[in-house]
Amino acid sequence: MGQLLNSHVLVLNKHYMPVRIVNVRRAVSLLVRNLAEVIDLDKGQYNNYDFDSWLEVSELKREFEPHDHDFISTVKISVAVPRIVRLLFYDRLPKKDVTLNRRNIFARDGNKCQYCGKKFPPSELSLDHVIPRSLGGGASWENLVCACVKCNVKKGSRPLEKTNMRLITKPVKPKRSPVVQVNMVDGRYKSWKQFLDHAYWSVELK
Repeated sequence: MGQLLNSHVLVLNKHYMPVRIVNVRRAVSLLVRNLAEVIDLDKGQYNNYDFDSWLEVSELKREFEPHDHDFISTVKISVAVPRIVRLLFYDRLPKKDVTLNRRNIFARDGNKCQYCGKKFPPSELSLDHVIPRSLGGGASWENLVCACVKCNVKKGSRPLEKTNMRLITKPVKPKRSPVVQVNMVDGRYKSWKQFLDHAYWSVELK
């Protein structure tokens, strides 16, 4: 139950724009206090439910679609875990800039070495400056990539054109938080897609 309560829920503001990600515990708290409503994807359609309506829908989902949803159960009720909630009051958009840090670069590159293409655990990856720092290459989205130890040592401090190596993907600055894109691989978050496809801001992770 503890792990389920800490799973992710996408929060939209009043205008259906993504503003942050919270855990289930926080989302249910917003619903119970009538500060938010559930946005549910059902057969390709998005429907809005207040908390009381969501309880009724949860009963139907538990009866007819028990394997398609996660449920929080108490002695008296069983509630389907919402994946999207919409705030019923205005919530400002978060800052558009995506933070340049190790976590986001690893997420952008999918934990894959950008030279050999192999996937590694984060502990076996490092960051490589495509244009070496000794040649004026700085820390930027366009100049930092994930590299395995073997490829990093092989490239050394040489410019890429003087090696027989090449980048698998041109490094660019993400338009939104790369961590959100990684989460969307999980089928539970497929309902997020429509709201994030055209998002050019960084969703704040809580």
